[in-house]
Amino acid sequence: MNTPNTTWFNRHSSASFARLMPRLRHRFSAVPEPEWQAFAARMERHFPRLFIILHELYGQHYDFFYHLECILATAVERWVARPDELKALDAVRETDPSWYQSHQLIGYILYVDLFAGDLKRLCERIPYLKEIGVTYLHLMPIFKCPTGDNDGGYAISSYREIEPRLGTMDQLAELTRHLRTHGISLCLDFVFNHTSDEHEWAQRALQNSLEHQEYYRMYDDRALPDQFEQTVRSVFPDEHPGCFTYRSRIRKWVWTTFKNYQWDLNYENPAVFNRMADEMLFLANQGVEVLRLDAVAFLWKRLGTSCENLPEAHRLIQAFNALVRIAAPAMVFKSEAIVHPDEVARYIAEDECQLSYNPLLMALLWNALATREVGLLRHSLRKRFALPTNTAWVNYIRCHDDIGWTFSDDDARELGINPADHRRFLNDFFTGQHPASFANGLPFQLNPITGDQRISGMAASLCGLERARQAGDERLADLAIRRLLLLHGIILTIGGIPLIYAGDEIGTLNDYRFRDHPDQEGDSRWVHRLPFDWERADDRRDPATPEGRLFAGLLKLIRVRQNNAAFTRSETEVIDTGNPHVLGYFRQHFEQSVLVLANFTEQVQDIQAVRLRQLGLRRTQTDIVSGQLVTASQSLKLDPYQFMVLVRTRTPETPTSP
Repeated sequence: MNTPNTTWFNRHSSASFARLMPRLRHRFSAVPEPEWQAFAARMERHFPRLFIILHELYGQHYDFFYHLECILATAVERWVARPDELKALDAVRETDPSWYQSHQLIGYILYVDLFAGDLKRLCERIPYLKEIGVTYLHLMPIFKCPTGDNDGGYAISSYREIEPRLGTMDQLAELTRHLRTHGISLCLDFVFNHTSDEHEWAQRALQNSLEHQEYYRMYDDRALPDQFEQTVRSVFPDEHPGCFTYRSRIRKWVWTTFKNYQWDLNYENPAVFNRMADEMLFLANQGVEVLRLDAVAFLWKRLGTSCENLPEAHRLIQAFNALVRIAAPAMVFKSEAIVHPDEVARYIAEDECQLSYNPLLMALLWNALATREVGLLRHSLRKRFALPTNTAWVNYIRCHDDIGWTFSDDDARELGINPADHRRFLNDFFTGQHPASFANGLPFQLNPITGDQRISGMAASLCGLERARQAGDERLADLAIRRLLLLHGIILTIGGIPLIYAGDEIGTLNDYRFRDHPDQEGDSRWVHRLPFDWERADDRRDPATPEGRLFAGLLKLIRVRQNNAAFTRSETEVIDTGNPHVLGYFRQHFEQSVLVLANFTEQVQDIQAVRLRQLGLRRTQTDIVSGQLVTASQSLKLDPYQFMVLVRTRTPETPTSP
């Protein structure tokens, strides 16, 4: 039965739609009638959801319906301007809305300047991406940003301009066309929590434009900032204590969650929502198919709270989602929420963010390497890996950012692990201070009050390849390569989109030259933000080199993923292998079922035959990674860091006698 509230919304939604559509039709009268009718039908499907959300956020404004019409006009205007080839892609994606769950998707993430120099030369590198099998390409921030202090490109000065040294917006649109021709979907960052203080809006605010000052959160004195900071944490405490920065030019305190040159937007102002919706749909019209929503946890502020993960933040994303479904349905959202695992999951829904980074999996894969045990990884996956229908994880072992130990304290305590002590152990291990460590990593953002710290470093250095090369030890190098392939094997098969960080496929090591650059020396993340080494990449075809072993091993794992339907649109069942050092999970799609096993130690590990039979392995199985045959009548031995994908071997049936 409808509640009075639901009835009210339905009635007012219908009335608002009936009133606004003729006005919009008149405004966009040049659109041919058949095309308009098709668009209007899509608008009608999604308008009720959009209306409810916007009314919840902005219904208290006396001019709510004015803002509502402005927002709808923005959606229509961007749809009218959308290129025909993208409208065709919209139609295709509406028939297969969960296309991102396909096992054909292989992700790759890179910095344009570090990988290719600029957008034009990136087009010339598409054959290399095709060689790997990439079908999903994430470019790190490419928009205009300040020189010097720009947070690695996350301080945006213009959403409509490419950083000049990288190219132009026309070249971006050309790149997306080339990528689509090769079956590659483009992902870009949408930094929508804040802008650079060099953005046009911020500059006008500094010129005392009251309209633009209301685009941000500004305060005349410290009264409210002091109250907020009683409950709001400092994200980068060693360089930017607190959340506010004083600007003497306008004599105001500006909310700056991350850096003092990144001004948080004020989404309590509906005009800000509309302006950012326009920026978002503009990017969709350049051919962006996946939009990574940056810093989603911080979008809304409310006194007396942590100002993270508030309900209004979710509603904002849902409203943006509804607009995209109306104006550019080929595009989907990916959330970036490096928060408690329970909070990460709350951003994932078909009507919010269809995709999400999986920071928990990343952290616990490294944890399993350090401890040589899979208990916490298995325990957390069983509780937290399942997702709503038509959504997917984006799984990665490294990215442009640091590694934070974002596992749940409750999960750790349930296994008898002290969370604070364990994080200290992990920090010691991956900075090479623990006697059992094989890793070369650097500390990032030590909080002297809480002891919290994160880790920077390339995956190969964290897996031990750097130490092995320093020691000239081939055995250690072999183990490091096995570790790196093991981690990639898991993200390729566990469910979701695997994302490979540029250089990991050839074992790129840490680059400590950042210490010689004044703009970088205080940020250890630059140790893994380095130019792509094309000379080393040439060695990928030589099986005698570490680069060749890694590249060939990774290509084999990618083929395993892409050639087996069990890795598409199916659930993951994490199982207890009976061995605390071996991770196991089933993947099944219709008739195909596979069992994935991963040994996280330097020693041979056994899985008892009785356990194999309990898991249903009654016939001969083939490890399609190594070609090894396995039967449930014998215990299974996994070599150090071996990664196995077991598929039932079909034997010819014995013909029956006539």
